[in-house]
Amino acid sequence: MATEGFTTCLWFDGRAEEAAHYYVSIFENAGIGRIGRCTEAGPGPAGSVLTVDFTANGQKFVALNGGPEFTFNESISFQIHCADQEEVDHYWTGLTENGGEPGHCGWLKDRYGVSWQVVPDRLMEMLGGPDAEKAARAMRAVHAMGKLDIAALEKAYAGE
Repeated sequence: MATEGFTTCLWFDGRAEEAAHYYVSIFENAGIGRIGRCTEAGPGPAGSVLTVDFTANGQKFVALNGGPEFTFNESISFQIHCADQEEVDHYWTGLTENGGEPGHCGWLKDRYGVSWQVVPDRLMEMLGGPDAEKAARAMRAVHAMGKLDIAALEKAYAGE
């Protein structure tokens, strides 16, 4: 049984190395690892990038140039837990710029079509708190937002 967690494989159509560098530029505790290249046996031209190992926020990933057969969709997303509004803004901006798409309720798609949820830790505290009415007000506020605004969520939670 694996004892060191999982490695998430992200399938790209010829843009694996570009994507890996993009994610490493946005996240801390990130870096590029081994780059695997195709041999004369394929599956692509000899010397072309097949896989790129990278870490983002300490999580292990491999970017695979698998071709056009599969694309990303919203049924899988990555949650980014943020300590404050500065982190929310950083990730939201970094992941939506240059072709990303803002979504609703803190969700977005990056330029490669990967879905992300940019979630302030404080929101989870509000929604999991003992006061159901306060939690409901916070959730209604979430539904009205794209990027989550912690100050506005606090006001809704407080009933202001």
